[in-house]
Amino acid sequence: MEGERLASGSSELAVGESPRGGAPIPGGSGSCSLLQADVLDLDEDEDDLEVFSKDASLMDMNSFSPMMPTSPLSMINQVKFEDEQDLKDLFITVDAPESHVTTIETFITYRIITKTSRGEFDSSEFEVRRRYQDFLWLKGRLEEAHPTLIIPPLPEKFIVKGMVERFNDDFIETRRKALHKFLNRIADHPTLTFNEDFKVFLTAQAWELSSYKKQGPGLLSRMGQTVRAVASSMRGVRNRPDEFTEMNNFIETFSQKINLIDKISQRIYKEERDYLDEMKEYGPIHTVWSASEEDLVDTLKGIASCIDQCCKATEKRMSGLSEVLLPVVHEYVLYSEMLMGVMKRRDQIQTELDSKVEALTYRKADADLLTEEIGKLEDKVECANNALKADWERWKQKMQNDLKSAFTDTAEENIRYYEQCLATWESFLTSQTDLPLEEDSEDKI
Repeated sequence: MEGERLASGSSELAVGESPRGGAPIPGGSGSCSLLQADVLDLDEDEDDLEVFSKDASLMDMNSFSPMMPTSPLSMINQVKFEDEQDLKDLFITVDAPESHVTTIETFITYRIITKTSRGEFDSSEFEVRRRYQDFLWLKGRLEEAHPTLIIPPLPEKFIVKGMVERFNDDFIETRRKALHKFLNRIADHPTLTFNEDFKVFLTAQAWELSSYKKQGPGLLSRMGQTVRAVASSMRGVRNRPDEFTEMNNFIETFSQKINLIDKISQRIYKEERDYLDEMKEYGPIHTVWSASEEDLVDTLKGIASCIDQCCKATEKRMSGLSEVLLPVVHEYVLYSEMLMGVMKRRDQIQTELDSKVEALTYRKADADLLTEEIGKLEDKVECANNALKADWERWKQKMQNDLKSAFTDTAEENIRYYEQCLATWESFLTSQTDLPLEEDSEDKI
């Protein structure tokens, strides 16, 4: 809980407004409502952006206040603190996937190279290999240690039954990129980056990690947590603060909208692929056709050349979609699921406190013991709430920046694509006439 207390330093930040509009209906006419500012908030002015400190415990000490004197020395310290935010001391690379085949299973391991200047590490560079199950273990440990912090999502597990080669090259590369982003998201987090399990994951050899895993909570402990979670979900939380109700409404609406955007993006990509496959057939057809038309040889070959250039431009555009837009949108689909889990864990802690308070009201015996437990639970709820509020603002700002950047880059790439294709055909048509298109049009008029 100490890490969550650190993360709670900016708990005074206001929680985002709850969404006003409902989820859009697929196929409906209100497509522009997909990107409503109250949910994705992509059109926010730069002046409204807030800087979230990597060390939230220093927020109050390093922020200007009208009630505090701003001496030259204090201003210099402030500038130094803001500049130091961008100084990274932990660099992680996930690469070199390797297939392993045993009599029991087939799996992929990835090389993880870590370079750091932190004093708590025994060396400045580490190299280990990890499989997907190890990443799942790390995610689970982070959720146990920080139940109301927003843990970055992992890519889904993908298994095709009946296939000898379970993973093709494209899937492995897609997963490698996602795992790379997962670890670097944790490394950039002001609290998660200092988690001991994260350090062990980055530095321990395979046999050391296997031994370390056995020290975790046992099966009965995990079953107990699951039972309490189910019980709290059935019972429901009674005294949830309004700000968390608004947060929960935001998450539900955001989940609906980002899932719809994900489906539309995937459909556009598929249609672009079909269009490209069809267009690739037209170029050779015009080339073959030119062999039987002596008077149209140059024209038909020119058309084939234009089609070929447009095919190359379309392939580049699709590459941009698959690398810039689709992964970002789908990552936030996974984030929406993660956020729902965070809210459930927060409500679980709240429900546990409410049940103890209710027990104290109706039971005279063990009053002292219940009072002590209530005091501890009140502290736990406060820490959980502050951690979530601080991390919520940080995540929300990151989400807005990521989605805005992805959509802006995609729009700019689309403009370049259409301009390139238009210039290709205009150049061809101009070459087929004695005068430029504009002058020819004026003569006809």
